[in-house]
Amino acid sequence: MRSDAIVSSAVVSQQARQGNRRGKRTRRVVIVLVVLAGLLVGADFALAAYAEHAVSQKAREQLELSNDPAVTINGFPFATQAISGEYQHITVSAQGIPVGPLRDVAIRADLRDVTAPLSDLTAGKVNAIEIGDLEGQVTLKESDISRVEPLTNIEDLRIEPSSEDYVRNGDGSGDENEPEPDESTERTDDSTAGVRLSGYSRIAGERIELFAFAMIELDGSTIRITPHRLQFGNDKETTVVPREVQEALLPNFEADINTGGLPFTVTPTAVQVESGSITIKGEAENVTFAGASANRTQG
Repeated sequence: MRSDAIVSSAVVSQQARQGNRRGKRTRRVVIVLVVLAGLLVGADFALAAYAEHAVSQKAREQLELSNDPAVTINGFPFATQAISGEYQHITVSAQGIPVGPLRDVAIRADLRDVTAPLSDLTAGKVNAIEIGDLEGQVTLKESDISRVEPLTNIEDLRIEPSSEDYVRNGDGSGDENEPEPDESTERTDDSTAGVRLSGYSRIAGERIELFAFAMIELDGSTIRITPHRLQFGNDKETTVVPREVQEALLPNFEADINTGGLPFTVTPTAVQVESGSITIKGEAENVTFAGASANRTQG
């Protein structure tokens, strides 16, 4: 019996050692796979970064920018897109671009269904990149818009969206306090938009808060602001301004702003007002990188 116990103990010990060896081999295999996966992911990101850099440099040249724009080739893994030469979505964006009196213009271009051989990307030959769908936009901040004459006459200029009906008519009840925007109403892009411009002006030596309700229209790459109504106000209430006073003050809110054009010479087709900014947008289809970028106008 004792001999059998010794043999059984030896067998168990040997099985344990074999199990430990198998466990160690399994752990080694797992570690190797993890390292290989990390290397492949790192190589994928490195290849994507190289391609993004090539596109960024060419975009800087085509858009006549002083610095390289940010370029992101969306989707993972990059390698599968690079091998096929087809990319679902590439974004190009830049901030702080000077255009005429403006100093902080932001641009963004979304390139979708892009065809670009990897050999061309890595060689920096991006002129022949084919873009199935291109959407460009330019955003102007209120702090920048206040640099445009005659809006320079208004202190602390602020921008908020307003409906076209309220711009032209008020609410029709005699109460000229603008209702709060209905966030449940989906905003749609259009070539015109209502806007509320507010700020302070000195009238007869007194600092008065003004609210101007205006329409924004697109004229090529120019944003045209045409004021329709004016109110005096403060944080609690507003007062309708007599017509003769409005006629004297409204020109302070009338301005044409040349945006310098959308990126990639996309024709502006829509304008949208957000709190603190105005954005113009446009789209193009079936264009090349070089063809879409040519002849960009500057303000």
